[in-house]
Amino acid sequence: MSPKPVFLKARGPSVTPGEPLRAPRRTLSEVFADTGAEAAAAGFVLAQLGHGEAPVLWIQERLAAREGGQPSLAGLGLRRSFLTTQLSRPADVLAAAEEGLRCRSLAAVVAEIRGNPAVLDFTAMKRLALRAEATGVSCWLIRQGATADLSAARDRWRIATLPSAPNPDDARAPGDPRWRADLFRSRDRRPGQWVVRHDRAEDRLDLVAAVPDGAVADRAREAGQRALG
Repeated sequence: MSPKPVFLKARGPSVTPGEPLRAPRRTLSEVFADTGAEAAAAGFVLAQLGHGEAPVLWIQERLAAREGGQPSLAGLGLRRSFLTTQLSRPADVLAAAEEGLRCRSLAAVVAEIRGNPAVLDFTAMKRLALRAEATGVSCWLIRQGATADLSAARDRWRIATLPSAPNPDDARAPGDPRWRADLFRSRDRRPGQWVVRHDRAEDRLDLVAAVPDGAVADRAREAGQRALG
């Protein structure tokens, strides 16, 4: 029997009781990108943000921007305003993120930093988490090429790439984006692994529990290869 899909509205405040994942509360979440999956991590965060009128502040360390590029709304079909900036030093990125979290008119603040700079310590992340929770503005910290050290983030994810879903209208075209998501640490929900698809038409994340032997991921990969076939 194949795993039962779980549907998570990216923009909703809650989900049906009993589902393994629910919409993230407005706090600090940390996303680690596998090597070569920098853009996938950004896409995963974008899909979590969904549509909306409130703008998002997206701050990139210049080194991280060179590796992953700028966020692409068109690729996910999102309708939302974005304010983007690039800064040279990780310290400046953190300072800008903390200032952005003071603005209650923002839907979220996203910061991309590469590696494990000394300035990104537990104290700095604790400030971001407390600021986000005080103002009700979500904060996402995307970590490129980094190791998971001590952190104050409430949710910590690892993101890897998967082939896109088959396109129902054109077998040679890519369909909805998919990722392998590993919630390896969380303060208030159970960790787990999922194959995640962003349903652009419905503006939601569809999640299927990943089995230990990787069969779900293998089937997703095979389906993508057949679609590109």
